[in-house]
Amino acid sequence: MFKTYPLFQHAYLVNDVREACGRWHSLFGAGPFIVTDHHRTDTFTYRGTDVEADVSYAFGYLGDVMIQFIQQHDNQPSIYRDMYAQGEEGFHHVAYLVSDWEAAKSRLEGMGFECACELFASNVSAAYYDTREVTGGFTEIHMDPPHIISAFANWKHAHITMEEGDGPIMDRPPIT
Repeated sequence: MFKTYPLFQHAYLVNDVREACGRWHSLFGAGPFIVTDHHRTDTFTYRGTDVEADVSYAFGYLGDVMIQFIQQHDNQPSIYRDMYAQGEEGFHHVAYLVSDWEAAKSRLEGMGFECACELFASNVSAAYYDTREVTGGFTEIHMDPPHIISAFANWKHAHITMEEGDGPIMDRPPIT
């Protein structure tokens, strides 16, 4: 049987995560979004170095797809600056969930894609592969432990049950 790798997330680099949440909420009904300011990881590598940019994230749903916004607050080298100069915005990556971390990495590396960034945070590994020649952006692989699947389900439920007048941003922590 042919294996597929369904995308669960589309991500965009933006100048202001809260402003982006509001714009997408107004235009498409996306959200509500969880915002994580100045996210820090437990471990981080960018192209073989431990340089970690200062970034904030927002996560919310639009139908079945998670939308992520990334705001880089500094001009450190990063997978975001690989594509956009400070002040520029646009599509950055797609993501899919994986259960077998080593097999997922081996698959992409075997296809000739470079791992540009790998991190570990909230008991989850994620890695970004430079797939710009195929997708126009990066591809993130993201582990799928139960606590992450539960958090994503809660965020999606918040989207499904959103009512007229609800704001674009949730007042809850990102992962419980």
